[in-house]
Amino acid sequence: MEISGKVKVINAEQQVSAAFKKRELVVTTEEQYPQHIMIEFTQDKCDLLNNYRPGEAVKVSINLRGREWTNPQGETKYFNSIQGWRIEKLQADAPQGQVPPMPAKEAFEPAANYKEEEHDDLPF
Repeated sequence: MEISGKVKVINAEQQVSAAFKKRELVVTTEEQYPQHIMIEFTQDKCDLLNNYRPGEAVKVSINLRGREWTNPQGETKYFNSIQGWRIEKLQADAPQGQVPPMPAKEAFEPAANYKEEEHDDLPF
């Protein structure tokens, strides 16, 4: 799955345990009702966020994760997380109202050495 939007927040890396680290990214979607989506990058994926800044348009590849946990009272709880595994900058759209330049006039003139009978090899 993918989420596109603008980077709102990039948190510092958190060392959760001796063997586990994570870094959180918040992306604000660009739709009628923008959503602020928190995405976790873990372990070696934390470094992927080093070259990004708030305000940049990005596309993030994600996996949805879910887990079950039973508390000491025997109640079962369910938790979801969004885990990022790739991020890329989105290209800015070309400025509106600019028309590409027209080719030179000679580009529209037929070739001087063109002979129709030599090029009429179509089977129908």
